[in-house]
Amino acid sequence: MANIRRFDPFPASLGDFFKGTFLQPIRFDIGEPEMQIKVNVTRGDGAYAVEAEMPGVKKEDIHVTVDGGMVTIAGEVKKEKEEKKGKQVIRSERYYGKIERSFSLPQEVDEAGVNAQYADGVLKLDLPLREKKTVKAIEIK
Repeated sequence: MANIRRFDPFPASLGDFFKGTFLQPIRFDIGEPEMQIKVNVTRGDGAYAVEAEMPGVKKEDIHVTVDGGMVTIAGEVKKEKEEKKGKQVIRSERYYGKIERSFSLPQEVDEAGVNAQYADGVLKLDLPLREKKTVKAIEIK
């Protein structure tokens, strides 16, 4: 029996390319975009250093958790902006929401030695590495 295959010049994935084109071809974001935590992670001798930009977030509203090699930074954003001309309010904008960023490190972190500082909208974390566990061979008697 011959191996005959049907050739389709227009694969099914091509239909996804045009999906939504006529419903919403261009999206314009008016106002301020949602806040995101921008993170720099560097590795030094026996520790990771993390710098997370969180402008406008109060120190009391920041929460950091470390579970093994997983680091989670969360904060509550409360941003208000109001423009007045005379006594009449021309524009008033508010943004309230939770921002969160999680990332994993290749090695586990020693939770007891973590140091966190927050100043000028930048959260700095010192994450010391947990010493590697040694594998002990068991002698069978």
